[in-house]
Amino acid sequence: MDSAGPSIRLAADIGGTFTDIASFDEKTGRLSFGKKLSTPDALVDGIEAGVQEADAGFADANLFLHGTTIAINTILERTGAKTALVITEGFRDVYEIGRVNRPDAYNLFFKKHRPLVERALRFEVNERMYAEGEVYRPLLDAEVEALAERLGAMDIEATAILFLHSYRNPDHEIRAKAIFERLNPAMFVTVSHELSQEYREFERASTVAANAYIGPKVRSYLSGIEERITGEGFGGSFLVVQSTGGLYEVAQAKSDCVHMLESGPAAGVIGTKALCDTLEIKDAISFDMGGTTAKSGVISGGAPLTTGSALVGGYDQALPIQVAMMDIAEVGTGGGSIAHLSDGGSLRIGPESAGARPGPVCYGLGGTEPTVTDANLVLGRLAADRFLGGDMKLDLGAAERAIKERIADPLGMDVIAAADGILKIAATAMSYAVKAVSTERGLDAASFAMVAFGGAGPLHASDVAREIGMGRIIVPQAPGHFSAFGMLFSDLRYDYVRTHPMRLADADFANIEPIYAEMEDAGRAAILRTSVNAGERTVQRAADMRYVGQEHAVTVELPLALFETQDRDGIKAEFDRVHEIRYGTSAPAEQAEIVSLRSAVTGAMQKPPLEPIAAGAEAPAETARTGSRRIYFSEAGEFVETPAFDRTHLKAGNRIDGPAVIDEHASTTLAAPGDRVSVDAYGNLLISAHGVTE
Repeated sequence: MDSAGPSIRLAADIGGTFTDIASFDEKTGRLSFGKKLSTPDALVDGIEAGVQEADAGFADANLFLHGTTIAINTILERTGAKTALVITEGFRDVYEIGRVNRPDAYNLFFKKHRPLVERALRFEVNERMYAEGEVYRPLLDAEVEALAERLGAMDIEATAILFLHSYRNPDHEIRAKAIFERLNPAMFVTVSHELSQEYREFERASTVAANAYIGPKVRSYLSGIEERITGEGFGGSFLVVQSTGGLYEVAQAKSDCVHMLESGPAAGVIGTKALCDTLEIKDAISFDMGGTTAKSGVISGGAPLTTGSALVGGYDQALPIQVAMMDIAEVGTGGGSIAHLSDGGSLRIGPESAGARPGPVCYGLGGTEPTVTDANLVLGRLAADRFLGGDMKLDLGAAERAIKERIADPLGMDVIAAADGILKIAATAMSYAVKAVSTERGLDAASFAMVAFGGAGPLHASDVAREIGMGRIIVPQAPGHFSAFGMLFSDLRYDYVRTHPMRLADADFANIEPIYAEMEDAGRAAILRTSVNAGERTVQRAADMRYVGQEHAVTVELPLALFETQDRDGIKAEFDRVHEIRYGTSAPAEQAEIVSLRSAVTGAMQKPPLEPIAAGAEAPAETARTGSRRIYFSEAGEFVETPAFDRTHLKAGNRIDGPAVIDEHASTTLAAPGDRVSVDAYGNLLISAHGVTE
């Protein structure tokens, strides 16, 4: 890259309430941030406003990195395209039948998952492959052409194609896709083998249907951003964050949309890993609370936990997506989550959110329903004149009236008790996200550090930590922009998987090695095709494994040395270890089998340095103290005069005893009575939660 050319790397994370921007100058090392309300009708407007606030410009950038919730929200909100599913004859209903799971066996009102493609828009094609990949019934082009013309006449916007065993032999899918695209050039067409090369026809059907359903909307969205930033003078590479935390080019993102379902949350986990590497921490749980949701991921043994599939919408009514992604749990509780009374009169928080507009009542943008943010303001945890560095004034009176009218009066309690109840319920709900990636995975959450970020994460971290018994909390620099910041630590990454069942004891490494080599060669070639000058290429191998007789497998990361030495015992020991962590039990004496082989190829990107800050005395300087404000703490049962600090004036070595509140531009950190806060060499806030044994 020309050293005289653009040197700015921009990262944009669009959430349901705020759009966060991080700008990194590769020449000077300067890091700056911007935060603006998301603009629902034109999301790119929020990006542009945030870039301006970060004192950067698109014309000065060589890279634009983007994470967004548009893909996952399109599925959850059911706002996708009119979609058809084309499938092998006899399998029209596999997408709806699913796995016949019934999580709540005695619930007479149980409802199973609702497919994204209705039955009337599922069409069969008379073709068939054997499981080994040989043709059993050939595909007739004339039949596909007639179907393509029929769907075009029905104004179908997107078509998903799944043929049985295409993960072994994709020839029929390739031919069908070519026919559909030739006869319907405006239609979004996607085929299963390009997204997942694993067995399980239901999961593959669900994955390709989801990709088609969100495809037109995501493609239009990304094209709009690309056109806008190009018009603003951007001439660099536009990369999108995948659910693995890796990056891929926007051209591929427009086709393989399901790979970006968890792009924003994944970036936060990547940022957490970078922080853990600097602080030499092996085990940490990320806690990201924004305006709409709270999300958690895990760093275990120095590496992020990943999965080969996810259930969108929860286990009860889930739609499986069979692609590699971070193991992330999410709950619909954020700063903008609406507090309301159920039909039975109980207090509920979310999952409905006030979003960016109208937003919480205190924003003064037309919101009428009380939210978590309104409760924080009423209890003094937020300062009405310091929100977003004072750029956005909050209306305390409006928040009090909303909580009084909607919650307190109907429940026969005062406003303070109602606001406190809102925050207690929110903390409990958010603790479920942390438990879902820790205790439900066989991990002891209490032995992990919590890395709290997002605009609201540091404000609630102490409450959530107590719910779970976690004693260590880390609030990084610029927590309100941390997911955007995490994108700056992402690398180009391509994930591949091949279903290849075999007994481990009989595994022939001479047959395994060519399969891995094919995947890894494809990954290296994909990186070379990008417009980015990536650095060192690395390979991480894994395998989906299970005990003989089991149905479901776990993904086990395997060092390359185990393949070089053909160490079956080492592979088995690693599988036993992972199985023990996930399920609390293992069977070293039982035989194991490999179901699928996985490989991830990474191209390293330049990372911004995490610089130490100036050191100070144990007591913060007077310039760091901004006064005090009355904050209500449940532990005290009353408002407590609480010292307030400006984080930008804190120095390494400073120590603060709770209660205390630490304000910065895009976030607020609250230390409860008895908590202890120290500032480390990099400016991170280290909080020891009172009453929790470490």
